[in-house]
Amino acid sequence: MVPNGNSLARGLVLLGLLGAISCQKKEDGPVKKITYKGPTVETSNVLTLISDSARLQIRLKAPLEQTFESGDQIYPNGMNVLFYSKDGTRVDNTLQGKYGKFEKAKNLYTVRGDVQVGNKEKQQKMYTEEMFYDKQKNLVYTDSATFAKVVTPTDSLTGYGLTYNMVTGIYRFHRPTGVFSAQLPSGK
Repeated sequence: MVPNGNSLARGLVLLGLLGAISCQKKEDGPVKKITYKGPTVETSNVLTLISDSARLQIRLKAPLEQTFESGDQIYPNGMNVLFYSKDGTRVDNTLQGKYGKFEKAKNLYTVRGDVQVGNKEKQQKMYTEEMFYDKQKNLVYTDSATFAKVVTPTDSLTGYGLTYNMVTGIYRFHRPTGVFSAQLPSGK
């Protein structure tokens, strides 16, 4: 039997369709999942009070707080922190900067941009561009390469790598710079 023109045409159309289908691009596996890494909570005009045994210890104010799934927090518009005495009756130290970040796993705050730390009782002010606050140790410090300045009623000291103990009010430069006045004990 000899195929007629209609069946030959249908066969060619079918063969063409099969060829076209087999040349289509196949998917490159499953679609990649996109993971959101931004803040899970965003709060404006934040006031956080931290107490111990019903005594106010820390008061943190910030225009904006972003909290992430890890528990980390960012203060992109700055932060102002007041540290109270053990009995919670007076402000001992202050800390402020234009940007702040709290890393929950390290229990560590990083503050950047025109950072100022003050000790009310000793009338000390410390200035730098980046400072860390270790909540567990009550220690404020800079990286060893970061410049800092301390101003007291009698002195203005500068150097690199500042460490400040918030309990004792004692600070130390890893690498002091500038001119310093020193007093020798009397009688020597």
